[in-house]
Amino acid sequence: MTPEQRVLYSGSQRLLPVLDRLAPARAAGFDAVSLWPSDVRDADLAEVRDAVAAAGLVVSEIEVLCCWLPGQADAPPSQWDMLKWQTPERMLPMAQALGAHTISAAELFGLPFDGPAMAASFAELCRRAADHGLRVALEFVPSGGIFGLAEAWEVVQRADAPNGGLMVDSSHFQTSGSSLDLLASIPGERIYSVQLADVPADADAQMVNKMQDRLMPGSGVIDFAAFMAALSATGTTAPTGIEMFSAALDALPPAQAALECAQALDYCLSQGTPK
Repeated sequence: MTPEQRVLYSGSQRLLPVLDRLAPARAAGFDAVSLWPSDVRDADLAEVRDAVAAAGLVVSEIEVLCCWLPGQADAPPSQWDMLKWQTPERMLPMAQALGAHTISAAELFGLPFDGPAMAASFAELCRRAADHGLRVALEFVPSGGIFGLAEAWEVVQRADAPNGGLMVDSSHFQTSGSSLDLLASIPGERIYSVQLADVPADADAQMVNKMQDRLMPGSGVIDFAAFMAALSATGTTAPTGIEMFSAALDALPPAQAALECAQALDYCLSQGTPK
């Protein structure tokens, strides 16, 4: 698999101010960075966009739309309450201003899965995103309502939006028990982004609630040869990168952390061939 962009995802340098991430990312060989709304909530978006460009990078995507489904805004209190402000009204103009081509969306609040209803909402989100020149990558999260690849793909297929596709996260793929055969069958052009990290042997669907427990690819239980072979079989060239939530990574100097992420990405891209 050869991605069109090598991405250093925000989760891998979550404690650094945005402008301090750029030079280390570029020096480590990344082409792009993702941004969280909280990274730039109080920033001059034009200045951030110009600084990213001056560093020789692009913004691959903005993560993550959390309130786009009926019921999310009124979901019971949880650790995700702080993300309820991340609505289409706020985030679509933000992504456009930062020059991103993709915005991700997820269901984090554990709403009951309803393929037809969720697809209708996703189709409407994609329509609104198209007005801002954006694609929407639906991310499945095992502790949420769209919990696995099969459910996310059902929503994307039912919505049938030309700018609607998938984000595939290896850790969520593993802990949701998703199917490699299904992944390999998905048309590559419908995969919009790929996030890579490993998980320990005791990981389960609730690992999303233990955000400092991800491991570098090759250090946990994910069979990256099989996972990357399935991705390669799709023909995808989606932007791909490392998304770690790791206290150990946070403790490293920025340049070293970015370099270790780049080496981990190289490892993943070297794994697996289509069967």
